[in-house]
Amino acid sequence: MNLKDYIRSIPDYPKKGILFRDITTLIKDENAFTETINQIVERSKKYNFSKIAAIESRGFVFASAVSYILKKPFLMLRKKNKLPADVHSIDFELEYGTATIEVHKDSINKNDGVLIIDDLIATGGTAEAAAKLVEISEGNVSAFIFVINLFDLNGSDNLVKKGYKVENLINFPGH
Repeated sequence: MNLKDYIRSIPDYPKKGILFRDITTLIKDENAFTETINQIVERSKKYNFSKIAAIESRGFVFASAVSYILKKPFLMLRKKNKLPADVHSIDFELEYGTATIEVHKDSINKNDGVLIIDDLIATGGTAEAAAKLVEISEGNVSAFIFVINLFDLNGSDNLVKKGYKVENLINFPGH
């Protein structure tokens, strides 16, 4: 099954000049969604990890299913002020400003191996912030797995250059 066939491309969304890669067409097809989860599970087997983390919000769709199958704890890396207990926070740059993601301080223990899953990587700023959250929690990033890599925006390459292991299921140009 070619998962690329299940990604809808929407020009000029959310603004002119952006070609948006829409995963809703993939997750609404039970066979494509199942195949996506199976591919993530298979790729994850080469890494040593005890927990799975996902970046809000579309990463939750994939990571929670993988967590269920692998019987591993699932951690949510959330936007600012979405978690009720004490948190670690990381501010990072976006194309249009800054953002913050957080994780509960009691989610990651010292030396926990954490697999980070998200739907898409573009420039890698959010993924790098997620890695920093794991690291300030004294955990280790075992690997990243992304459903979509916008390869010409270099996010995956930048993570690899920083020493992270990265897997991508589908490659698309970002423009």
